[in-house]
Amino acid sequence: MSVRSGFIPVALLVVFAGIGCSTAMRMRSAEARAEALMYNTSGGAIGTAQLWQDANGVVNVEISSITLPAGTHGIHFHDVGRCESPAFTTAGGHYNPMGMEHGLQNPKGPHAGDNPNIVIPASGIGNVSFSTDRVTLTPGTRTLLDADGTALIIHASADDQVTNPSGNSGARIACGVVRALP
Repeated sequence: MSVRSGFIPVALLVVFAGIGCSTAMRMRSAEARAEALMYNTSGGAIGTAQLWQDANGVVNVEISSITLPAGTHGIHFHDVGRCESPAFTTAGGHYNPMGMEHGLQNPKGPHAGDNPNIVIPASGIGNVSFSTDRVTLTPGTRTLLDADGTALIIHASADDQVTNPSGNSGARIACGVVRALP
């Protein structure tokens, strides 16, 4: 089968539409929903994170077509819902309401805001998705939607998943404030 320039086979369109519809359907049936508009250190918009909490209390995060440097990056929820560039230090440290140590592989951890590394392909445009049961979008001690909010931060390097306080994941290269959706 050959693909002419500018022509996308109907089967591929159905697959792409199915992916988008699946996320939209899951978000509509969610217990709670939120989003984070992601920005780079220059203040440019680079993607939108969609968050939803299912009936089992699991928070799902999906970012489609985010533009970042190729490679492996740490991604964490941070304490404060502020993303002032260029360094995003206003977001504070990792979200850690339970007082744990850093890292998904740390026997004394993890922070509530710790997440698996993400990988961006050589093209610099990637899709990110992960789930966590360490945070919520509903009221409680682990809510991302507390009085000062939270931010979703992507770091320049991979998180080693054990080293305090941030897994040696390097500079903050992207940030988005987590905001509740109706």
